[in-house]
Amino acid sequence: MKDAMMDKPRQGWAGLWNISFGFFGIQIGFALQNANMSRVFQSLGSSIDDLPALWVAAPLTGLLVQPIVGHMSDRTWLGRLGRRRPYFLAGAILATIALIGMPASGGLLMAALLLWMLDASLNVSMEPFRAFVGDMLRRDQHTAGYAVQTAFIGAGAVVGSLFPYALEHFGISNAAALGEIPDTVRYSFWAGGLALLLAVVWTVVSTREYSPQEMAAFGQAEDDGAADTAGALARRNILSGLPWIVAGGLVALAVWAWALEKEVYLLAALLGGYGIATGLAIRMARAGRSTSMLAGIVGDFSGMPPLMKRLAFVQFFSWSALFIMWINTTPVVAQYHFGSADPASAAYQEAGNWVGVLFSVYNGVAAIAALAVLPMLSARIGKARTHALCLVAGAAGFAGFMILRDPTALILCELGIGVAWASILAMPYAILASSLPQSKLGIYMGLFNVFVVLPQLLVATVMGSIMKAFFPGEPIWTMAFAAGTLLVAALASFRIATPD
Repeated sequence: MKDAMMDKPRQGWAGLWNISFGFFGIQIGFALQNANMSRVFQSLGSSIDDLPALWVAAPLTGLLVQPIVGHMSDRTWLGRLGRRRPYFLAGAILATIALIGMPASGGLLMAALLLWMLDASLNVSMEPFRAFVGDMLRRDQHTAGYAVQTAFIGAGAVVGSLFPYALEHFGISNAAALGEIPDTVRYSFWAGGLALLLAVVWTVVSTREYSPQEMAAFGQAEDDGAADTAGALARRNILSGLPWIVAGGLVALAVWAWALEKEVYLLAALLGGYGIATGLAIRMARAGRSTSMLAGIVGDFSGMPPLMKRLAFVQFFSWSALFIMWINTTPVVAQYHFGSADPASAAYQEAGNWVGVLFSVYNGVAAIAALAVLPMLSARIGKARTHALCLVAGAAGFAGFMILRDPTALILCELGIGVAWASILAMPYAILASSLPQSKLGIYMGLFNVFVVLPQLLVATVMGSIMKAFFPGEPIWTMAFAAGTLLVAALASFRIATPD
């Protein structure tokens, strides 16, 4: 009886709604970014070969921001504003500014800088939302909490993806000369910024976070293992980071020797940078400075639980496919399904709007599947097998782009991709949240999301070189890569043992 009284209160549907409603607005911002930034870049004069380099800002900011925000939010308490909500609010304000400024971009450089700001701000808001569900809900409600969150993600993405298409049907001009952004995109970004801010403010004012004292009463303020992590880090060889530095040097040498795309230098810099950070973190731990942010992040990254490592492998390949889709769907659909690769043509702009519709379909399917399919299926066959089956459906959807030529028929492809998207957003986090220490939920969720952004960086830096070397002018083959990576992720899902 005592244990039951010390548990967190059970949340009803209103509580689940309030906890995750802010994600509805955040996903509107992500959907506008994902469906329209390639179109914006090409409208401002970018070639298709330059798209991966321009997109590299997005995953890079996520890689840097999410672990830092996770580490900081675990250690934040601002009285009535709480632990996670200050980050929701700050990120939403900055993202709104970026969305309002994007349509006024005077050129590619300004658009790329605003994309950097937008993605960083969205990540500041998004990362604590993952931990927020774990903070606010009992363990037996984690699956329901992440399912509701996924439904809001899908619904927000539908709204964001449909904005340009809907505005055109209300008479807003969808045409633009080269170097200009269509009014449909311009007004969509402005409306999306306002919707994002209002949704996040709703969650901030309608929820109250549990204080450190209340979390202690729930028995969830246990020792976070910081001393053990620091001890393990201090015992590591000071040269542990050297292989990463060497790997970065070899990648840089390969770029120079084989004249690869220059953005691959970023991958080399990241490898070398992690090696240097590892060496510095070990020195800090040995000097007794284990409470520093760098030592904490590096120590927690190297000491991830085995279950988290297996899930990270699955996430890596799952998100590789998604980033390939976001970068390449517009040029693929324009060239192969609407017959034009010219960004100044009416057919290309029509394809851009149709991609928004396709993206709204897969997000709508995800919203429905998260509530109606995933809980039922996981109860029957387990979370890991459910995830594998959904990823196979997504692989079939990507393969369909190579077979079907009727733009309307591509909706069938989006059904499979939507089922996979629902599972990618819900299942790994539901599995993970119930197996992590509460006091480290923010940092571990931030580190877990590293495996969301790392594949995006790899795609942004390497995919361009692969396509130029083997499939020049044929972006349709990117969909084959996406299907293959999802199949790898599905096979890896069977290695995940869950207490179903």
